[in-house]
Amino acid sequence: MNLNIEESVFKQRVVNCARAMKREDQDVLLLTKPSNMYYLTGDGRLCAFVMISSDQQVAIGVPQTDVEDVTDLAYFDHINSFENEVGMIHSIAAFFKQFGISRGVVGLEHTFLTSSMMKMLTHPHAKPEAVKVEDCTDILSKLRTVKDPIEIQLMKKAGRVADIGMEAAVDSIKVGLTESQIAGEGEYAMRQAGAEGFWRSYVASGIRTRIAHGIPTNRKLKKGDIILIDLHPIVNNYSSDICRIACVGKPTAEQIKAYDAYLEALRKTISISVAGIGMVELEETLHGVIHNAGYGENIFGPPIHGIGINFEEAPLPPGHAFFHGEKAPPPLVENTTLAIGNCGIYTKQWGLRLEDTVVVGKKKPFVLTNYSHALI
Repeated sequence: MNLNIEESVFKQRVVNCARAMKREDQDVLLLTKPSNMYYLTGDGRLCAFVMISSDQQVAIGVPQTDVEDVTDLAYFDHINSFENEVGMIHSIAAFFKQFGISRGVVGLEHTFLTSSMMKMLTHPHAKPEAVKVEDCTDILSKLRTVKDPIEIQLMKKAGRVADIGMEAAVDSIKVGLTESQIAGEGEYAMRQAGAEGFWRSYVASGIRTRIAHGIPTNRKLKKGDIILIDLHPIVNNYSSDICRIACVGKPTAEQIKAYDAYLEALRKTISISVAGIGMVELEETLHGVIHNAGYGENIFGPPIHGIGINFEEAPLPPGHAFFHGEKAPPPLVENTTLAIGNCGIYTKQWGLRLEDTVVVGKKKPFVLTNYSHALI
């Protein structure tokens, strides 16, 4: 069983999932997205699948090589192993038969599956002909949006690791070092602090800071450069998201002005992240402060996204949700976790932004990433 979460937690999640399935008239879920599989069973890996029935049966299919490892980690009622894709198809068919499902509805993760993966999971040798296919994306998104106390504790650890990585990355900054080396210093420190992996780290310098997603390159830092560092460690399967700005030398007066405007926008938006607030209201608050400071023409990107097992997940602002195949979220509930500060101020010569991981509170928010906001 997963080292951080008791079996009873997964059992309750399966109960909640089965209730949601019945509300949506889905008889079984066939999941291949690692984060969804992990949420319900305690194990999520590629080249595997999980089936959950509306009567709360849990089945896992994994490669033969992984059976022992999955048995130690996961909560399930049934497990099958396979050697290849053909074997995977037959394992799915076996579980349909074992669950007694020959007609009805199977839910698939439309926003995760490629067309070729969809064809494999719905192959005539896998899915009974009379079983119809529907999207189950929204079922899992709603289940995972509000975090339970164990998840909040795990995300606190991820937040502390992100702070450690940011400190190491910032402390390493000097003329001549490359963006890739800065990223490496942060990632090494985070692994030493407990991270088992990362969503892609972004480090951009100089004119490259005006790029929305600045993948690290071998560009060497120069005196006067602004540096944007955005880190996303994975700790015990949960994520955090932190972004900070530093400068090699002295920032310009205009950069300081823009930075102060963004910091004000971030702090104001975090301060109103309480139960009952809407994603649109948070988005308008952050964009509004930046616009009033004179940078309305320089804003790019949605400013907020959910975070948890994935570093970007529901809830999402309505427009961004539509792009990701998600539904527009209702008002936020206590213990929803957000990354706030995802958009940026981008001029012709440089860009900047700040980002923190935040827990929506009943009366006030709780910030999980606490590395200094000072322009260093």
